[in-house]
Amino acid sequence: MFGYVTVNENELKVRDAKRYKAFYCGLCRSLKKRYGLRGQVILPYDMAFVDILLNGLYELPLTEEDRKCIVHPVGKQHMIYNDITDYAADMGLLLAWYKLRDDAEDDHDLKAAAASRALKKPAGRIAGAWPRQAEACRRYVDTLRTYEEKKIYDLDLVAGLSGTALGEIFVMKEDEWAEELRSTGFYLGKFVYLMDAYEDLEKDLEKGHYNPWEPYRDRVDFEAAAENILTMMMAECAKQFEKLPVVQDIDILRNIVYSGVWMKYAELRRKKEADDSRSL
Repeated sequence: MFGYVTVNENELKVRDAKRYKAFYCGLCRSLKKRYGLRGQVILPYDMAFVDILLNGLYELPLTEEDRKCIVHPVGKQHMIYNDITDYAADMGLLLAWYKLRDDAEDDHDLKAAAASRALKKPAGRIAGAWPRQAEACRRYVDTLRTYEEKKIYDLDLVAGLSGTALGEIFVMKEDEWAEELRSTGFYLGKFVYLMDAYEDLEKDLEKGHYNPWEPYRDRVDFEAAAENILTMMMAECAKQFEKLPVVQDIDILRNIVYSGVWMKYAELRRKKEADDSRSL
């Protein structure tokens, strides 16, 4: 999605921080192995969470090894990966391709158009392997464009598109945990979409672009209302997440769900408060 689903390193134990980094490096390795450097450049924090969550749920055997990395040429990087990591890599590339395609069509972004063309073939192969997830991503992007054109500002409705897409991605296979995984992804997806729109609000207003928060921006209680909505999304996400019988790496996952996802919001609030203080 948009890079908000990451850890709060300040609240992680050292061993958990190292393990999280190893999963992240394993995801990077999978992207490079499957799609080359073009895959590595889209390395998503969000899919690292999917990787760790699904591995915690299914507890499949993990491969751990130290390998050299072009991004960190000094020494070797510890990496953790398995077939679930490959799935997370596929989903990350699929989401990136739809986002690039949308940017190219909506904003006439030449760089996005070039990147979209580079990822088209691998995205097509992924869609063939995971049609349910690919269809959910397609519906998300296409329906969102329609809502933007029609200026639909129903926050729940618009954010639900992102939620539905991420919910399908969380469900690698339809089994007894599909409902809880789908719900966890749904509320997390809504949170991520609303957070991204919240971060981009002032920029979008300046450029005359659509933003679902726009009608609410001039309310005196806007900041409190926005925080309340975001909090409700993550409260529901956490409620569904806690239904899953995950023990492996649970401290890392809880760090992300209860703290990490709020890192960017806290940064934005500090900046806004500092700007408001300077303007007095």
